[in-house]
Amino acid sequence: MEVYWRWGCLRLIMLFFCCFEFHVMASTKHYISAIGDPGMRRDNLRVAIESWNQCNEVGEEVSDMGSPRMADCFDIDNTTSSVRLIHKVDNVDNKLGMLNGSYGEIKAKSIDLYAAEKEIYLGKKCQVEDEPRPWQFWMIMLKSGNMDTLAAICPENGKKAKPFRQDSRFPCFGKGCMNMPTIYHDYTSIHGKDNNTLRGSFYGTWDLDANVRNGVIGNDTSYYNVTWVKEIGKGSWIFHHFLKTSSRYPWLMLYLRSDATTGFSGGYHYQTRGMSKIVPRSPNFKVRFTLNITKGGGPKSQFYLLDMGSCWKNNGKPCDGDVTTDVTRYSEMIINPNVEAWCKPDHLDACPPYHTLPNGTRIHRTDKNNFPYDAYHIYCSPGNGEHLEEPYNLCDAYSNPQPQEILQILPHKVWGDYGYPTKKGEGWIGDPRTWELDVGRLSQSIYFYQDPGTKPVERHWPSIDLGVEIYIRNDEIAEWTVSDFDIIMPKDYISDCKKDKFDFPLMNFSHLAHNETNLVYDLFIFASQAKKVFYVNDEKHNGWIIVKHAKRRDVFDMGDESSLYREQENEEIYVEFDDTYGTSNWVRSEVDDKGMKVTVEMENKHIEEDPIDEHNGEDIF
Repeated sequence: MEVYWRWGCLRLIMLFFCCFEFHVMASTKHYISAIGDPGMRRDNLRVAIESWNQCNEVGEEVSDMGSPRMADCFDIDNTTSSVRLIHKVDNVDNKLGMLNGSYGEIKAKSIDLYAAEKEIYLGKKCQVEDEPRPWQFWMIMLKSGNMDTLAAICPENGKKAKPFRQDSRFPCFGKGCMNMPTIYHDYTSIHGKDNNTLRGSFYGTWDLDANVRNGVIGNDTSYYNVTWVKEIGKGSWIFHHFLKTSSRYPWLMLYLRSDATTGFSGGYHYQTRGMSKIVPRSPNFKVRFTLNITKGGGPKSQFYLLDMGSCWKNNGKPCDGDVTTDVTRYSEMIINPNVEAWCKPDHLDACPPYHTLPNGTRIHRTDKNNFPYDAYHIYCSPGNGEHLEEPYNLCDAYSNPQPQEILQILPHKVWGDYGYPTKKGEGWIGDPRTWELDVGRLSQSIYFYQDPGTKPVERHWPSIDLGVEIYIRNDEIAEWTVSDFDIIMPKDYISDCKKDKFDFPLMNFSHLAHNETNLVYDLFIFASQAKKVFYVNDEKHNGWIIVKHAKRRDVFDMGDESSLYREQENEEIYVEFDDTYGTSNWVRSEVDDKGMKVTVEMENKHIEEDPIDEHNGEDIF
């Protein structure tokens, strides 16, 4: 007998379990959630906070604060008469850092690497097992735009930078201007007269000599606060955000992010942890949330209704950690009505080369009669692009660890087909709204650079967030709440399975994951659905094969040849067929059709799905 082994992906027979079942489910409900906490309705909260400097690193820790990664993760214990919270992360965990000598279990050679490893460490503490993969937490992101150009701390397009004189692009009051903020933590606890309200917060300041308690009202003091509140068993968490700039820290950012649970996220060249258990892919996802803005951050604030971040090389290949060739890709809608379009007919370098209509029609930026200039605030090209269409404007070379490409859009009628605001002021102060944005289709249509002649990249978005960037303004305040956040996608999104030549599903191509260095196709299967088999040519009947079970092994455990044949004995699959399903032509003439050995003619694409004996329930991995 000739044995055909399919070890590359643990040959799986699921007999419609993977693909067929999901198509059936899609006919009943159209969407599933891509995140671990759909709609922010899970009482057992998972939330973390991180802080970055201008080039998305840490640089230096603040004394007695630990590394700027902290988490608040808990489960509710209802087994006693009074409700109790079981916290997964304690103060010792949150205060771990290099400066204070409390390394804990984390090993790293630098403060930057330590922060990245601490995020993974906290992720393990907070992780929730789920399908198709575990998830960890919502991520609150802080960032300061201060940059000491004389110190040359930030790389230039991923390469070591040279010092240059301070200029108006990068605020800095002198040595130490790129410091991390203080991070104080009120652990989530139970409140209310009926003990049914949950509340917690992170807060702090970049002005290290200031009294953080006076941060909200104190003159010329930077301050941030994120407070989360929820009634037990009811509704959504409400995340209340507050951000204030000062003269020494006039460029500050605060976002709430749903990041990938593994791999790289937008602007972050280390392994990340997050909320998105399925990384959304263009054009097949939407984003829902409720946003209420009460203070906008001043006339120059870039308040992002939605920000999406990803990473791929200019040749279309996935990012692999090489900061000289990886490129961060961002697209954001700014809803501050004071922000004007810099893209104009006489300023084409601030426009993308073309605009794409929902029907696929492209309009070049030189088409003055049809190109929607007012729909674009600015477009800038990656600093390592080798075939950029002139005229072009390069993105800031320092505010990312690698080159970046940014497309910022404004409310305009051309975005109405995707559910985005079409007029200035929609969704702004005094106009709270629940949005359902067709981010998938929009992100598929907008322009991103790619080298000529390369295969168009399949766009995946490991970071979806919203929040504010207050751009170089003193004493400005932004305040807003977010609730009901969800990323949704069609149920049949997860039915895109690669099949072998016998039509058996092998691997799910809908979910890309990182394997520490690269994007790979992620196997999507429940243990109860798996069968590990091999195919044997039927020597008596030419053109037929017999399906045989194999003992489940680790993917790298090939066993020895003799053991393989011992394991194969007497393990043929038996299936009863019903003629009413048109399967009588499957049966060889000399075989009775009541309890035959399963054999499949190679060109036959239909496989009977029931009944197949399930394995004993143990995990195959």
